[in-house]
Amino acid sequence: MVTLIRTNYHLLPVINRFGIRLGFKDKTIEEICDQHKISSDFFLAIVNTFHNEDYFPEEELLSFSPHLIVRYLKRTHQYYINYILPKMESLLEQLNNDCSPNCKELKIIDAFYKRYKDELLNHINDEETRVFPYVVELINNPRSMDPNFTITEFEKEHSNVEIQLEDLKNLIIKYIEPVYDENICNEFLITLFRFEADIKDHARIEDAILVPLAIAIEDKYRG
Repeated sequence: MVTLIRTNYHLLPVINRFGIRLGFKDKTIEEICDQHKISSDFFLAIVNTFHNEDYFPEEELLSFSPHLIVRYLKRTHQYYINYILPKMESLLEQLNNDCSPNCKELKIIDAFYKRYKDELLNHINDEETRVFPYVVELINNPRSMDPNFTITEFEKEHSNVEIQLEDLKNLIIKYIEPVYDENICNEFLITLFRFEADIKDHARIEDAILVPLAIAIEDKYRG
């Protein structure tokens, strides 16, 4: 496990989402996973997906329990809500406070960020209150599925929060006036880049794994 962290320390928050924290001693990944009652195959599939953007073991991930995937996705949401969003808000507030009163571009960026945050939270709430419970119920009681709701219909309405994150980054890189604290701005932008990469991998797991699993169950029991 130590080698994994030394190879890519950006994996630390992904590893934490499994309930695993530092203090590994010389234990292997398999030993740590056993200790936390985690499937080491599932752990490695997720970690490798984040480590290498060209690696996506779709067939292997489709073989895991949807319960495992839903649990992991919910923990990722909590990481965004409890850590990433407050961190970005704090950096943006520092950036605004350290700028002169006429930093109108920063005010535009701040307003854009707040709209993005609201949309992201709505997106997460939709998944937590509609999609994940629907998928769990589908697995537990497939014969009693709601005839008026399908995962495909939900996907059609699903907003794409990754595109707005790209727009926010471009707004900063292209249009911010050079009267800001460069260290705080760099930290904010780096956080955005890392968050964008994380949320793209998160969306890949939802769109390429969870949704096809749900569709397969729907097709099997709806005939």
